[in-house]
Amino acid sequence: MDCSVCFPFNSFSLNRPLTLSEKIVYGHLDDPHNQEIDRGRTYLRLRPDRVAMQDATAQMAMLQFISSGLPKVAVPSTIHCDHLIEAQVGGPEDLARAKDVNHEVYNFLSSAGAKYGVGFWKPGSGIIHQIILENYAYPGVMLIGTDSHTPNGGGLGSICIGVGGADAVDVMAGIPWELKCPKVIGVKLTGTLSGWTSPKDVILKVAGILTVKGGTGAIIEYHGPGVDSISCTGMATICNMGAEIGATTSVFPYNHRMRTYLKKTGRAEIAAVADEYSDLLVPDQGCEYDQIIELNLDELKPHINGPFTPDLAHPVSEVGAAAQKNGWPLEVKVGLIGSCTNSSYEDMGRAASVAKQALDKGLKCKAQFTVTPGSEQIRATIERDGYSKILGDVGGVVLANACGPCIGQWDRRDVKKGEKNTIVTSYNRNFTARNDANPATHAFVTSPEIVTALAIAGTLNFNPETDYLTTPSGEKFKLEPPNGDELPSRDFDPGQDTYQHPPADGSSLKVDVNPQSNRLQLLEPFDKWHRNDLENMQVLIKVKGKCTTDHISAAGPWLKFRGHLDNISNNMLIGAVNSENDAVNKIKNHLTGEYGGVPDVARHYKSMLHWSPGIWEGDRGIVDKTNLKKQGLLPLTFSNPSDYDKIRPDDKISIRGLKSFAPGKPLTAVLKHSDGTEETLQLNHSFNETQIQWFQAGSALNRMKEMQH
Repeated sequence: MDCSVCFPFNSFSLNRPLTLSEKIVYGHLDDPHNQEIDRGRTYLRLRPDRVAMQDATAQMAMLQFISSGLPKVAVPSTIHCDHLIEAQVGGPEDLARAKDVNHEVYNFLSSAGAKYGVGFWKPGSGIIHQIILENYAYPGVMLIGTDSHTPNGGGLGSICIGVGGADAVDVMAGIPWELKCPKVIGVKLTGTLSGWTSPKDVILKVAGILTVKGGTGAIIEYHGPGVDSISCTGMATICNMGAEIGATTSVFPYNHRMRTYLKKTGRAEIAAVADEYSDLLVPDQGCEYDQIIELNLDELKPHINGPFTPDLAHPVSEVGAAAQKNGWPLEVKVGLIGSCTNSSYEDMGRAASVAKQALDKGLKCKAQFTVTPGSEQIRATIERDGYSKILGDVGGVVLANACGPCIGQWDRRDVKKGEKNTIVTSYNRNFTARNDANPATHAFVTSPEIVTALAIAGTLNFNPETDYLTTPSGEKFKLEPPNGDELPSRDFDPGQDTYQHPPADGSSLKVDVNPQSNRLQLLEPFDKWHRNDLENMQVLIKVKGKCTTDHISAAGPWLKFRGHLDNISNNMLIGAVNSENDAVNKIKNHLTGEYGGVPDVARHYKSMLHWSPGIWEGDRGIVDKTNLKKQGLLPLTFSNPSDYDKIRPDDKISIRGLKSFAPGKPLTAVLKHSDGTEETLQLNHSFNETQIQWFQAGSALNRMKEMQH
């Protein structure tokens, strides 16, 4: 790591002290001397060091890269097979079934990686973010990953940002990557973590303060004397779940906990360089944050957040009463530990220390209990050191080293669809039906040690700090606070070798895609803009209430079509609530008068009118507009948010002003109502000159090809 390259930016460049995230982000500017920097306003053109893709999103990213015509990726890149393994029976059996079911996808990714210079982590390797932390993250690096929990790497002082596949293609193609200059929210930590309080409780508390939107457009930067009481993997846990508050990413300053982790994971040389430049890897004295949150770790209590949203925060001591008041089921049906958020050696050790206390008293879990190791290295090490046996003896089933139930890859059979029940997890997200596709499941997010305690007790109405368990003989006892080594006293056991390094020259290799496949489909370029305004477009659906990515395009079983644009389109907006009838996936086809599913009606409109769903309007804005722009779409927001209410489901909309489309210049929407009346609305956009060229070319990929000729 040459820090003179990583950090060309210093306090003199902007004539003010810099936050840590500013140092790293501005240190990766494509043209630092001519870049305008204004937090929350200007767009930065950046040169990230590395790209990482999980197997669901890597399919489309690699298909796009192939269609670019470039011979090899421009930056080090990796593919990680973690999303397509369904939890059903247990690790070995589930992994074998996934390899069979996803055979053609894995072959495609492996062959595409080999041909274009991309490393390939085979199924069973582990979760992308854990692999990055163990192998690729280091202080000062900028990495982009095609998954929203990429910020996990901030636990090693990295700026790791989750992006769409199109952004990854840009970076792999050697094109500067655009990011709106982030604001910086400082979280000052004082005091020391102890007892039942864990790193997870820091982010659960912060989520309660900032809510799911409070971090939007900002980097969360942790600092202060309390940082040193948190392990490196604990810092990663906190950064990981920053995605749940909308943050661009999160980061911690370099310290001795990171140094120790780097050495334990075979990167002592990087630790030595980081030590040499340690003054650059912390915020400058006197730097300014856009917002400051102060958290005293001495006073922080264990938390549990939910149900149905990760920012509904409760101290564990109060959640039982809240459940009784709100009618949430008290019985815990399943406890699930692991995931990219909480699957470190320390996490597993602390959970095992709770489980062992129960076993020593003759108790096992009252709830079902599952364990997801974050990587093959973690799986092998906790097996060697006895944690797996303890967790198994208390009633746990060890699942494959993969995302599993956290992203909906869970063949759950203990409750029926629609049956009201409670689960507790150490995951990150708990939106309706995310984990098990059951909208009646009340999912709560907490630390692995609290999950373990609640799985043993079998009820939400249990506070391990104060409440007692009863042994089979009738003896009452209280669990002692958990303990677990930060890192193994012996070195990590690497387990099986699951990494495929690309050959030095893959130009003669072929990429494996069957033309008859229903999983993979080579791409056809999108049409260019026809140089006219968009006239008389039929409203497809007017959405009511919350509309997250899970509503727009849910994961779970649909992940298998992420490499097939036509098939994955059958998932479009099928979870969104139609304002016309409060129904899900039931909208009126205004050409036939009949009701149908959103994708079916869209296909009919397209076939009859050569209509393309190219406009995306939001009443309160769209968090990640850049990826939509890269696909040639036109994401717009209402100048007056209440104008959303003026749109009727049977309206026809014209977008005017595209012939003079320019940065900062609003567009106009003309609504034609079925009663013959019309209304005119102003629509805002955030397009810059480069992004307007994407729209005009039909996509960023089309524009990339134009520039090659």
